[in-house]
Amino acid sequence: MLVHLRITVPTDMTDDVRRLLLAERCVTNLVVLEGVVVEPEGDLLEVDVAREETGALLSQLDDAGVTERGGVVVVRPSAAPFARARELEAEAPGHPDDAVIWESVAAAADDGSVPTVSYLVFLVLAVVLAAIAVVTDSSVLVVGAMVVGPEFSAVAAASVGVVLGRWATVGRSLALLALSFTFAVVVVVLLALLARATGLLTADLVTRPRPNTGFIWHPDIWSFIVALVAGTAGALALAIEKTATMVGVFISVTTVPAAGNLALGLAVWDRGEILGSLAQLGANVAGMVIAGTLLLGFMRLWWPRVMRLSERVLPQRPAARR
Repeated sequence: MLVHLRITVPTDMTDDVRRLLLAERCVTNLVVLEGVVVEPEGDLLEVDVAREETGALLSQLDDAGVTERGGVVVVRPSAAPFARARELEAEAPGHPDDAVIWESVAAAADDGSVPTVSYLVFLVLAVVLAAIAVVTDSSVLVVGAMVVGPEFSAVAAASVGVVLGRWATVGRSLALLALSFTFAVVVVVLLALLARATGLLTADLVTRPRPNTGFIWHPDIWSFIVALVAGTAGALALAIEKTATMVGVFISVTTVPAAGNLALGLAVWDRGEILGSLAQLGANVAGMVIAGTLLLGFMRLWWPRVMRLSERVLPQRPAARR
C-alpha cells in the first residue's frame, strides 16, 4: 500500500524539495503546483510513496526544514490499483502492513495523552459496567467493560514518549491515567453509595465469593504476565496501525475491571477489596508501560532489519502485473 504526502513549502524551498523527492526510488506520481497555496503563501507538492519507506522520507523532509517552514500531511489511501504501486511495494523491504511511520506513532501518542470529555465519559461508563459485573459476578459484563474502556491510549502514549524522548508526553499521559481513573472511581463510588442508601447494593454482594470475577482484584504473577503481554500487543498494534477492537478488549482486561472493584470496595469500605484492586491496577498499568516501552524501543532500533529479513523467510507479494 502506498502513502500519499501533501507537502506545502515556501517558494524558495520548492526546487530543493522537488529534487529530494525525485532522487528517491520509492516515490511516484510527483505533482508540483506553484503558487497555489494562499495561507501561508507558497507551493504545493504531492507524491505517493511506498509505506515501508515513508518514515525515512519524512525524516529527510524534516532535515530539509520542511516541517519548520512548511507543512506535511500524511494520508493513507484505501487502495492504489495501478502497476507502479505494486512495483514500489515489491521493491521496498518487508510488507507494508509491517511498516512503522514514527511520525504517525508520535501523533497518536500526543492525541492519547490529552484529556477529552469523551475519554472521561467512556472511562466512567466502563468502570460502571465493571462494578455491575462485580455485583452480578458476570464475566459477560467484564467483557463489556473492557470493550468500552479507552485507557490504553494513555498507556501507549507513555511508552511512545519514553522511546522517542518526548518526556512532556510521558508526563501528560501518566497524569491523565491517574486523574481519569481517580475521577471515574469517585463517580462510581458516589453511585455505589446511592445504591447502598436505596438498598440496591449491600456489602456482602461485593465481599462474597465471586468465581467468575474474583480474579480482577487478586494480583499475582500471572496478572503481571498478562499485563506484559497486553502491553506488548497494544504497542505493536499502535506502531503498525492495527488497533483492532479485540486488541483493545485484551488490553482492558487488566485495568478497568480492577477500577470497578476498587470503587465498590471504597463504597462498602472493605480493606481487602481496596488494597487488592489498587495493587492489581498499579501492577497492570506498570506492566503495560514497561512492555510497551521495550517493544517500541526494539522496533525503533531493529525493525528495519526485521523487515529486510522477512523478505527472505516469508512468502513474497505477487509480482506486478504487466
